[in-house]
Amino acid sequence: MAITRWDPFRDMFALQNRMNSLYQEFNRGQGDETVSTAAFVPAVDIYEDEHKIVLKLEVPGMKQEDLDIRLENSTLTVRGERKFEKEEKEENFHRIERRYGSFYRAFTVPTTINTENVKADYEAGVLRIELEKRAETKPKQIKVQVGGGAGAPKPVEGASAVKPVETKSAA
Repeated sequence: MAITRWDPFRDMFALQNRMNSLYQEFNRGQGDETVSTAAFVPAVDIYEDEHKIVLKLEVPGMKQEDLDIRLENSTLTVRGERKFEKEEKEENFHRIERRYGSFYRAFTVPTTINTENVKADYEAGVLRIELEKRAETKPKQIKVQVGGGAGAPKPVEGASAVKPVETKSAA
């Protein structure tokens, strides 16, 4: 009988290899067309203050008419397409690294947003979408009165305002 060394990671490596081969087979079945014309996903920054939520998407080289922004139910969708422009010059490309094609981004919008007042502008390749919060959801500052109000008991001079609570232990 042969003695084999036990490797605790052997099964994990076998599973990883099988998963890699499944993904490779899936990509081969899709053809080269989908890989070469892969859509891009624009980067987005989202920040919030007490009055609004702001989204900034990087979509350089796009025209305003190529962008579609919709707010339906509680979902904000941004669609667009960056088209590859063929130049009529007799220049050969050495490398094409910029992404072309269509994109789609969807964001869940909280119920605290006023859907009637949404603004969008596009400048220097950045699409800025501003979602205003409803007035009732904006934080309100409440002033605290220092000192006795009407009907409040007046503290006794020399007495501490906070009295310690005595605890008795059950013996």
